[in-house]
Amino acid sequence: MTQVYITIDTEYSARMHARLGVGGRAENFRKSILGAVEGRAVGVAYQLDTFDRHGLKAVFFVDPMPAMVWGVEAITDIVGPIVERGHDVQLHLHSEWLKFAGANNPIGARTGDNIKDFEQDEQCVLLDYALKTLMAAGAPRPVAFRAGNYGANDATLRALAELGLKYDTSHCPGIAVSQCAISLGAKDRSPMDYCGVVEVPIGCIESFRGWKRHAQITALSAAELLAAVAFAHRTQSGPVTVVSHSFELLSRDRTRINPFLKRRFEMVCAGLEKMEGVETATYAAAPPVVETRAAPAPILPPNLLREGLRIAEQALGNALYGAK
Repeated sequence: MTQVYITIDTEYSARMHARLGVGGRAENFRKSILGAVEGRAVGVAYQLDTFDRHGLKAVFFVDPMPAMVWGVEAITDIVGPIVERGHDVQLHLHSEWLKFAGANNPIGARTGDNIKDFEQDEQCVLLDYALKTLMAAGAPRPVAFRAGNYGANDATLRALAELGLKYDTSHCPGIAVSQCAISLGAKDRSPMDYCGVVEVPIGCIESFRGWKRHAQITALSAAELLAAVAFAHRTQSGPVTVVSHSFELLSRDRTRINPFLKRRFEMVCAGLEKMEGVETATYAAAPPVVETRAAPAPILPPNLLREGLRIAEQALGNALYGAK
């Protein structure tokens, strides 16, 4: 069986908090977590309903750092429904929230946009705070981590190992320039032992322009994502990690539902349900296994029709549902 990890980065918006302040939690929760606008919702509850309808399991990487501002109840409201529905909760961390924490900042007055901005001992403190807060919110002890903005480095992996977290999935070989500073490259596409943890790269495909494109709901069409999974199964090239967000099916300004992305998400879920030899997996029940390969794992080669249709769809979607 080829394992597919559907991963949902689940997080309040620090940018929205900067605009609305402490009193804006309900609005932030409504848009960033529930994805609720126009009397409908396409966030966590909708995602859970869709996964359950198709018999899929997902991994929700939940950021507990807003607890520094609102208390652990703000995280309990996120974790409770996910655990109750039998899906996986793992650890996410956006250090942007430190600038709003005041006396609750676990490392004093230090702030930074990414966890890589801190020394390893400071990263240990931040990760320990996040780990304990997530568990206090009702999550089982996490075993896996993804850095906010993918902004981890090798020190992050060593800090995770020190705290007993076994897996990291911050390395994204499909993005040529990102905030990730882990010393791996585009050819490192299989789960591997690295700096004391198992690094699980995010999936990607080849593009006609000579680039790679990462396996995210906003980055690839449903046809591309499903073709990538089918290719991984056909070539036995290992697990596929797909990324989405709790708010991702909204327009960029989070005022409208993006029907192009909603349809894409639903098509991917329906396609995975029907795909033979493929199963969705979680880190709690079936974590990725380290693979030893003589050459980089193969990835889906470019297809002019699929890519052209996606570019056209993206252009129309961005024109209608991009930022105002």
